Amino acid sequence: MTWRRFGGDRGQAFPIYVVLVAGLLFAALAYFTIGKAAIVRSNAQGAADAAALAAAREARDTLAPGIDLATLSPEDWEQVLLGNRFATSGGACVAARDFAAMNDATATCSRSGTRFSVRSTTNGTVGDSVVPGTSGKHGEADATAEIVPRCHIKPGGAGSGGSSAPTPESPEPIKFSCAKGVVVDYDPAQPRAWRSLAAALFDIRLID
Repeated sequence: MTWRRFGGDRGQAFPIYVVLVAGLLFAALAYFTIGKAAIVRSNAQGAADAAALAAAREARDTLAPGIDLATLSPEDWEQVLLGNRFATSGGACVAARDFAAMNDATATCSRSGTRFSVRSTTNGTVGDSVVPGTSGKHGEADATAEIVPRCHIKPGGAGSGGSSAPTPESPEPIKFSCAKGVVVDYDPAQPRAWRSLAAALFDIRLID
């Protein structure tokens, strides 16, 4: 009589055990999916950040065609420092798309002055999932980078007070007063590449 009662209890417990194991397996798969979705989203954000920074850097490093630094007046230099003399061609957004591709993603890019906004979409997906609405979903993210001036023409420095523009025959050196007390010199008689000078005159940062 006791043996039969024990066997009956075991028979009743088995369905509960099956339901419990199934629930645990579902929870494990759901957590796995959530984790994978988080990774895909993180990849998308990384691609967007890199692409936006690449666009801003490419724009900063490329002046408008025809600009000769040796002939710029102080007023012209102020416009350069305001970011009004960067090239407006599509090279910046090309750089954004290239960097997104390096991060296994695609990107759309737009420009507003010295700001570059990017939306990236990962090529990879979450994959098959037990969580409704996540199967095959791509990661998406947005990022905006800005070129920020960090210098101005140093008061009293060479090239800061004359009203006439220097000439190629007698170019005047320019001194820039920058953040944290840094002074940057530019001597047209011994020019340096704009890419190197631009890195000293401007910061690039991600913004909300």
